[in-house]
Amino acid sequence: MEYRSLGRTGVTVSSFALGTMMFGRWGNPDAAECTAMVHRALDAGINLVDTADIYDDGRSEEILGAALVGRRDDVVLATKFANPMGDGRNTRGGSRRWAIRACEDSLRRLRTDWIDLYQVHRFDETTDLDETLGALDDLVTQGKVRYVGTSTFPAWALVEAQRSGRARPVTEQPPYSALARGIEADVLPVCQRYGVGALVWAPLNGGWLTGKYRRGAEPSSRAEREPDHFDFGTAFRPAKAAAVEALASIAAAAGLRLTDLAHAFVLAHPAVASAIIGPRTLAQLDDVLPGAGTRLDGEVLDAIDKVVPPGTNLNPADAGWEPPWLAPEQRRRR
Repeated sequence: MEYRSLGRTGVTVSSFALGTMMFGRWGNPDAAECTAMVHRALDAGINLVDTADIYDDGRSEEILGAALVGRRDDVVLATKFANPMGDGRNTRGGSRRWAIRACEDSLRRLRTDWIDLYQVHRFDETTDLDETLGALDDLVTQGKVRYVGTSTFPAWALVEAQRSGRARPVTEQPPYSALARGIEADVLPVCQRYGVGALVWAPLNGGWLTGKYRRGAEPSSRAEREPDHFDFGTAFRPAKAAAVEALASIAAAAGLRLTDLAHAFVLAHPAVASAIIGPRTLAQLDDVLPGAGTRLDGEVLDAIDKVVPPGTNLNPADAGWEPPWLAPEQRRRR
């Protein structure tokens, strides 16, 4: 396992982070297997584990908290808040009221006294960013949180956060893959400029870069249930399918598996501190782990650029966040 600096914090994290979105009913309700995944990942050298309160309404945090009993000090533990938790009007967003309560709830579910990295899950355009960062600043002062971060923020909001005078986010968690490279145009340069570590999610682009959605392949059961999410029901499927075929050829020529090429690609960017892997089963985790440490030379990276040019998202929805003010009713000139 390779290790990198988490921004400018002085904390060292593994280049693979274990993502636990699949822990619980969203993916794997078998708590014993999820616990085995945590221990297998830690034994393999992974020391950064990421979750969020919204994952199965807190169940992911509960499973993870139980799994870390006796090993908590070995882990850089990251969680997130801001996405809706239930139907309450104020159990969401970036308000001080919710940020503090959400942190207390996560601490309880995770069975810990502190969170190493507490992240704002999405930019909340209804709340003054200074309000959110002020609440996070207080949580740091109280010792409940060590560092704060953001997830899927627009580049301009990252700059505003860095200049706020409050607790500065030390990480940003954006979507990034060989099929979704939009953040190369602005988010990743901002991260480099301010020393923010990028913890990238969806490096396999929802399974496309495992090869299981190659031409002629039948969609998985999850792709059938969520065709828009996996592009099977959209106009972007042909472009992705063609790109995957080309990338698979590049991987084969380099003597690599497509999955390993995909992870190595995102880790090749100097702004990236860690790639979040999100296995649903122990077998999936065991399949991914051997690729840790794979590196791509310039020739392979140049070949990838010819398939999907830098800064390009084959599907704009892969950006992970769409500015609400671009909704048709907001764009009308009145």
